[in-house]
Amino acid sequence: MTVPSVTPSQVRAALLLREEIALLDVRHEAVFATGHPLFAANMAADRIALEAETRLPRKDVSIVLYDTGEGLVTVAADHLKALGYTNVRQLDGGLQGWKSAGYEVFEDVNSYAKAFGELVESRRHTPSLAAEEVGALIASGANIQILDVRRFDEYATMNIPGSISVPGAELVLRAGRAAPDPETTIIVNCAGRTRSIIGTQSLINAGVANKVRALRNGTIGWTLAKQHLEHGSDRRGEVGAIKGGEANARDVAYRAGVRHIGSEEMAALQAQANRTLYCFDVRSEEEYTAGHITGFRHYAGGQLVQEIDMAAPVRGARIVLTDNMSVRADMTASWLAQMGWETYVLEGGYDASLEIGPPRVIPKSDPSHRYRRPYEGTDVKESAMQAYLDWEYGLVEQLRRDGTHGFFVI
Repeated sequence: MTVPSVTPSQVRAALLLREEIALLDVRHEAVFATGHPLFAANMAADRIALEAETRLPRKDVSIVLYDTGEGLVTVAADHLKALGYTNVRQLDGGLQGWKSAGYEVFEDVNSYAKAFGELVESRRHTPSLAAEEVGALIASGANIQILDVRRFDEYATMNIPGSISVPGAELVLRAGRAAPDPETTIIVNCAGRTRSIIGTQSLINAGVANKVRALRNGTIGWTLAKQHLEHGSDRRGEVGAIKGGEANARDVAYRAGVRHIGSEEMAALQAQANRTLYCFDVRSEEEYTAGHITGFRHYAGGQLVQEIDMAAPVRGARIVLTDNMSVRADMTASWLAQMGWETYVLEGGYDASLEIGPPRVIPKSDPSHRYRRPYEGTDVKESAMQAYLDWEYGLVEQLRRDGTHGFFVI
């Protein structure tokens, strides 16, 4: 099929005006990670049949495809047309056209969430400790509690000695139990930088009484500092919110511009067929499986902030979050709003009939097509880890040059 084209300047204008647009890189993820526009989302041409209807819920949304001349755009457009998508165009000149227009190209995956994390640290001066400092605190038996905000499977692969698994959005809900003594220093870690910055700042924003510090550069920094890691740990933080956690989380969301809605407003949003609406349940997978509101897709809150380009590739869409305890939804929503999303939290809904069953899982791509993150596994070269950190340090300046992000930091 002949695919109509749109210029890079028209795409950039749509992003600046916050119009709905899905800018899709139809190459495989490993190639996508070598360079792409800030708000491009990866959806390989041969995975469209698996992913499109979950990630692109509105069939007439504006979709712009690009590759680097491999001929994948036509294949992708054919797949989308077969699924009923009606507003599909290609980026004039592909990725090279974007570069030739003088626009910025970002490496890696989840790039704009990582860039946002760096912006948060630069604006709020999020406090952190080096691996050597944390190692010395552990060795001296200091009054500290290390909270690992990665997915549990990442934590179980390798973790900082003595740490507890408390995935991102769970922090405000569980830190009160994990560190009940206000004199305990809480140290938040992830694999690299983003999730520990966001996690540390979440606790600070929510008014935790404890001193909170990020482990600078996460398990990457820990490894580069030649510190020992544990493997196979299964410690999980139990529910016990920080003092005033629910009210504080709601206040944080309010300050970020998040709106709470009820069933009537939710129905009104769903009825607006000219807007894309993403609905996410940000609780744990176990809670979701036991009973969830129909129509909500599971995406744990901390990962949703990190992987928002994967979860919601339509930039300019609306997002509604749900959580029967509200704290996780409010904290997650506060970050998404600061990243420029029109974000809502649905109140209630759990006293009605719930749908029972596990989340729908999109099959993973062929490992040979997947980008190997420099913070995954235990066999990554130190040079790759250091290069990754160096890249993250430059993201704030790259955001400034790009000029399309629309982020703000409360």
